Amino acid sequence: VSGSAASCCGVAFFFYSGSSRFADYFVICGLDTESGLEPDELSGENFEQSPLRRTFKSKVLAHYPENVEWNPFDQDAVGMLCMPKGLSFRTQVDSREPQFHSFIITREDGSRTYGFALTFFEEVTSKQICSAMQTLYHMHNAEQYDILHTPTSPQGPEDQRLSQSRPVLHAAPAISRLQRFNSYDISRDTLYVSKCICLITPMAFAQACRKVLEQLHQAVTSPQPPPLPLESYIYNILYEVPQPPSGRSLKFSGVYGPIVCQRPSTSELPLFDFAIGEMFNLLGVENVLQLFTCALLEMQILLYSQHYQRLMTVAESITALMFPYQWQHVYVPILPASLLHFLDAPVPYLMGLHSNGQDDRTKLELPQEANLCFVDIDNHFIELPEELPQFPNKLEFIQEISEVLMSFGISPEGNIHSSDCQAKYRGFRSVDMVSDKRNGNLASPLNSYLLRQNETIARLQALVKRTGVSLEKDASSNKDGRFQCDEEELKMHQLNIQVREVFANRFTQMFADYDVFVIQPSHDKESWFTNRDQMQNFDKASFLSDQPEPYLPFLSRFLETQMFASFIDSKILCHDDEEKDHTLRVFDSRVEKIRMLNVRTPTLRTSMYQKCTNIEESAIEMRVSKIDHTALHPHLLDMKIGQGRYEQGFFPRLQSDVLSTGPTSNKWAKRSAPAQWRRRDRQKQHAEHLYLDNDQREKYIQEARNLGTTIRQPKLSNLSPSVIAQTNWKFVEGLLKECRNKTKRMLVEKMGREAVELGHGEVSITGVEENTLIASLCDLLERIWSHGLQVKQGKSALWSHLLHYQDRFIHDTERRKSDGGGSAMPPLRVSLIQDMRHIQNISEIKTDVGKARAWVRLSMEKKLLSRHLKQLLSEHELTKKLYKRYAFLRCDDEKEQFLYHLLSFNAVDYFCFTNVFTTIMIPYHVVIVPSKKLGGSMFTANPWVCVSGELSETGVLQVPRNTLEITFECQNLGKLTTVQMGHDNSGLYAKWLVECVMVRNEITGHTYKFPCGRWLGKGVDDGSLERILVGELITPSTENDERMCRTPPMQQSPGMMRRFVTISPSSKPKLNTGQIQEGVGEAINGIVKHFHKPEKERGSLTILLCGEYGLVWALEQVFQHGFKSPRLFKNVFIWDFLEKAQVYFESAEQREVAPDENWQTRVRHFCRFMRAINNTSRNIGKDGKFQVLVCLGARDHLLHHWIALLADCPITSQMYEDTALIKDRSLVNSLIRVLQTLQEFNITLEASLIKGVGI
Repeated sequence: VSGSAASCCGVAFFFYSGSSRFADYFVICGLDTESGLEPDELSGENFEQSPLRRTFKSKVLAHYPENVEWNPFDQDAVGMLCMPKGLSFRTQVDSREPQFHSFIITREDGSRTYGFALTFFEEVTSKQICSAMQTLYHMHNAEQYDILHTPTSPQGPEDQRLSQSRPVLHAAPAISRLQRFNSYDISRDTLYVSKCICLITPMAFAQACRKVLEQLHQAVTSPQPPPLPLESYIYNILYEVPQPPSGRSLKFSGVYGPIVCQRPSTSELPLFDFAIGEMFNLLGVENVLQLFTCALLEMQILLYSQHYQRLMTVAESITALMFPYQWQHVYVPILPASLLHFLDAPVPYLMGLHSNGQDDRTKLELPQEANLCFVDIDNHFIELPEELPQFPNKLEFIQEISEVLMSFGISPEGNIHSSDCQAKYRGFRSVDMVSDKRNGNLASPLNSYLLRQNETIARLQALVKRTGVSLEKDASSNKDGRFQCDEEELKMHQLNIQVREVFANRFTQMFADYDVFVIQPSHDKESWFTNRDQMQNFDKASFLSDQPEPYLPFLSRFLETQMFASFIDSKILCHDDEEKDHTLRVFDSRVEKIRMLNVRTPTLRTSMYQKCTNIEESAIEMRVSKIDHTALHPHLLDMKIGQGRYEQGFFPRLQSDVLSTGPTSNKWAKRSAPAQWRRRDRQKQHAEHLYLDNDQREKYIQEARNLGTTIRQPKLSNLSPSVIAQTNWKFVEGLLKECRNKTKRMLVEKMGREAVELGHGEVSITGVEENTLIASLCDLLERIWSHGLQVKQGKSALWSHLLHYQDRFIHDTERRKSDGGGSAMPPLRVSLIQDMRHIQNISEIKTDVGKARAWVRLSMEKKLLSRHLKQLLSEHELTKKLYKRYAFLRCDDEKEQFLYHLLSFNAVDYFCFTNVFTTIMIPYHVVIVPSKKLGGSMFTANPWVCVSGELSETGVLQVPRNTLEITFECQNLGKLTTVQMGHDNSGLYAKWLVECVMVRNEITGHTYKFPCGRWLGKGVDDGSLERILVGELITPSTENDERMCRTPPMQQSPGMMRRFVTISPSSKPKLNTGQIQEGVGEAINGIVKHFHKPEKERGSLTILLCGEYGLVWALEQVFQHGFKSPRLFKNVFIWDFLEKAQVYFESAEQREVAPDENWQTRVRHFCRFMRAINNTSRNIGKDGKFQVLVCLGARDHLLHHWIALLADCPITSQMYEDTALIKDRSLVNSLIRVLQTLQEFNITLEASLIKGVGI
C-alpha cells in the first residue's frame, strides 16, 4: 500500500524487512515493598536531613520483554538513570507534579541507547513502609531536639527549604515548629513515593516517547478506565510500532490520541528531537557559544541543574550543534549521584550533575578546575577555563543566531525564568502572532515587520493558507488542519533546523576546502592503521597558513582535537560515497554546494562572514502534513478474564506473560532472522543517525584513536572497589599513552626538517601551533596532577602541589652546581623553588592556573621540566599525603615512564616562556671578556654596551671598568641578537682587545655569546672605537662544540663552511675561489630560506647577514681574494679600496666619461652610501663600515649593481692580483646572479646595525 493510500484509508501498514522496533523495553522502577526502605548511602545525602528529604534505593520492578538480543537489558544502568537520586517521599502537602526526563546509555563500543522516563508519585499502601517512616521520624526528632536545646542556631538550609513549602508560624516555640515542618504523622498524613515508567529506545524520538508515557500515566490517574487494558498499548509500542524509515513520518496510537514521529532523510542533518530553543532560553546565545567553543576544544564540561531534562537538553543540543564532528570522550549527561567520584576522571568529559537546588556552587568539591567549563544552567551562568580562544567571527555569528531566535520569539539573552520550552512556543504562533511586547511584534500578523523580514514564516503562512486554515483563527483549534502534529512541535522542529543549519554552515564555510589538506596514506589501509599514532592525517601547517589571522588561536587548537582527527580518519577510510557514513556524506555534499556557489580558487580565503542560505524546512512540513505510514492500532490481547483490571491512581504490575514475547507471524519483526543480521540493520540505522560506522571502520577508528579515551561512559553498576580500581587503571594507562603521543608530536614538530626527511610528520611549526601544543601539554599535566587528589585546594592541582613543596623547602638546599669552573659565566643554579619565585614575582600572572602554566613554560625553556617534576615527586611523604593510592602520581612505573617522556624535550630549544611573556621585567647579566694575552688591566677608557633582542633594545649602559660586568633589569628583550659595545677613548691607554661579550637572562638562564676577537682603539686594527657583535645562544654542554643551537637551526647540517674554516680566528684563512663561491651561496641560501618560512618562525636575520659565515663575511672573502698586500706591518682594509673607488667614480662623473645612464645611477647610489657611512658620528672602524655598506646594499637591493661597477673599475686592476676572483669575468657574473636572488625579499634591518647612518 502506498503511503498516501494508507493515510487516506487509515489502513494499518506493515513495514519492509529492514525496519526495526520503535522501542526495545518498557520499564517500571520504584519502591520494592519486599526489601523495604534501604537508605541510598552512595547518593551522598546526609542524615541530618529529615527522613522525607533523604533518598532511598529504588529498584527496577519490571521490564518487558525480558531481553532482546541486539540490546541486552542493563538493569543497573537503567535503574540508576531512571531514578538517578533514588526514591523520594512526599506527603499530601508537597507538590507532586509528574516529571519527564530522558537519558542516554553508552555501550562499550560507543553506540547509544536512549531512555525516556516519567516520574510520578503514588500513595504508599504498605503499612510496614509507613511505620518505618514514622520510626525514622521519631529517631530524627529526638536527635534534632538535642541539637535545638544546645545554644547554636537551629536553622540549617534544610529547614529553610521546608519552611518555604509550608506555612510558617514564627511565634511557635522551636520544638513545635520543628514537629510541624519536619514531621510525618502516620495518623494524619498520607505518604507518597516516586515511581517511574520508562521506554528504552534505539533512537531518540523524545517528543513521541514523552506523549506515550504521559498518556499512559493519564490513563492510570483518570477516573474513567482507558478504552483497552494498559497491556494493549504497551504491547503495541513494543512490538507493533516500527521506527519510521529515513525521510518518512509515522503515526501510531497512544491511549488517548495519535502520536506522530518523523525521521530526516539521508541528505538532511541527522535526527534530533530535543528542543534547542530551550537551551538558548536557559543560557542565552553568548553563553551557548562559549560552551560550544569549550566542547569543540574538548575541555572538561560540567553541566549543573536541578532538572534532569535540562541537563540532557543542553548536553544533546551542544553535541548536535557540532555537526559534522562528534564528541569522542566521556559523555554522561546525567551522572547518577553514586558515581560522583567519576568527576575525578583525568580525561575530557561532558557530564551533567544534579543540584539539589540549595547548595551553591562554592560547596561543590570538584577535583580539577584548571580546564573546566562549569555551566550552572538554572542560574544562567557559565564559568570558563582560562585562555579560551574566541570562536571565529564570533560577533557576526551571535548576530545570525539571534536573528533566528528572535523570529521564533526567543530573546537572545535567554530567559532566566523559563519554565518549560512548550510554554514559550505556545505564546508565539506564525498564524496568530500574539502581541509580543518584548520583541516589539505587532498583533496583526500580516503587516508585521517581522513577517516581512522572515521568509520562513511567510512560507509557512503560504503553506497554512494552502491547507485551508484561516489566518485569523487559532490553528490548533482548527480540527481539519492538515498538520498531523501540534503546532508547538512543528515550531520546535523548524527552530531546531534553522539553528542547526546556521551552526553547520559555519563549519562548511571554515572547512570548505578541507579535503585538499587530507594526507592520504601512501600504504595500504592495514599498515596505515597499525602505524596510526605516528601518521599525520592532515596538513595542519598549510591549512592554517591559509586562514585569516583572527581564526588561528581557535583553529590551531581545534585541529589538535580527537574529534577533528576522527573526522579526518573517517574521511581517509572511505573513498567513495557508498562507504561514507551519513555525517560525512551530508557534510561533503554541503561543502560541494559552497564551492559551486563561491566558484573561487580553493585556497583564496576570505574572512568575510557568509550567512547561512540553505535552510530546508519544507521536508519536515511535508512529512507532518502528509503522514507516510500508520502503524497497527492497539487491540485486545489474549488475556485471561479479570486480568488488566487496576486500581485508579496506581500503575499496575502488568501481565508479563502477554508482554514477554511479540507476535510470532509479524512480517517486519523478522523473528526468524539470525540476531547478527538484526544487529547489522541496527548499526546501519545508527550510522545514519547516531554517527556510527559500519563494522570494519568502527574497528579502525575505535582502535586507531584509542588514546586512553575508550571510556565513553563509566560502567553503571553498583561500584565495588575492584571496578573503581579497574577504571582508574584504565585512566592511568590512558594518561601515559597520551603523554607519549603529545611529547612525540611536539618533538616532531620542533625538529622540523630533519625529522621530516626521516619520515615523521609535517614540515614546520608556527608560533601559534607551538603555543597550542604547549597549552595542551599544560592541560595534560593538570589532568595528571588532579587524578586521585585527596583534597582539592585552588584551581590548579599542579601549582597547589608545588606550593606544598615550597612550604616544606623554603630554605632551598639544592647544591650549587660546581661546573663551569673558571668560565666567564657559570651556569645558573638549578632550583625548582627559585623558578617558582620568578613566576610568583610576575605581577601580570594573577591566577594559580596561569602560574602553573608559566612555570611549565619556564621549565621547558630551561630544559628542566622532567628534572623539576622528578624532584617534586621524589618527596614521597608529600605525594602520599596529597594523593589517593590509585592516583597516577603514585603508580611508580608509569610515573618513571612519564618523566622519561618529558626528558625528551631537552633535545630541542623552546622559547615558550620568553616569547609569551613579552612585557615582563627580566634581569640580565652582562660580562665583557677581554683577551687574556694582552693585559687589559692597563686599559683606561670607560666601556659601554647596548643589548638588542627581537623585541626591543636597552639603550647605552655604562660598564664599570674595574669589574667589566653589570646586572640590569629591563622589559623582556626576546631572543638576543646583537650587542653594540665601545669605549669613550679616554685616558692614557685607550686600546682594548676584547675576546667576547656574554649576556645571560637571569630567569631562563639562556646565555648568549657575542664573539669579538678585535681591538677597539684609535690607531690599532681598523681604528674602531665601537663594534656591533652578533651573538648566538650557547648550549650548556661544554663538550658539544657543534653549534647546535643557532636559533632556530638555520642550517640543518653542519654546513659546508665549517669543514674548511677550522683555522683559529686570528690567522685569516685563505680560501680558494670555489670555496668562496660556496660560502656566498650558503650565505644567500640562508637568507632565502629565512624568508620562505612563515613569519612567526623566522629566526634572526642579523645573524644571517653579520654573523659567522653570514653575507658580510662571504663578501669579505670575495674582496680579500687576490688583494695585493702592501708593505710589511701596514694593514690594508677593503674599505680603503672602496674609498679609492669612490674617489675615482666621483672624478669620472665630473669628467663626464659616463658609459651610460644606468652606470651613472649606480655610481650616484654607491657614492651617496659611501659618504653617508663615512660621515656618521659613530666611531665604527673600517670593517664596521664595510658591514654597514653590505647591510644597506642588501636592504636596497643594490649589491649586485655595485659588484658589477667595482669589477670594471680601474682601481681594481691596480689593487688586485690577476688571479683575483673580482677580475674573473665568469666568476663575477655568477656572483651577480646569486646576489640578484635577494631582490624579491623585503629586508628589514635591525636598528642597531645602521644607527647613525642617515640613509
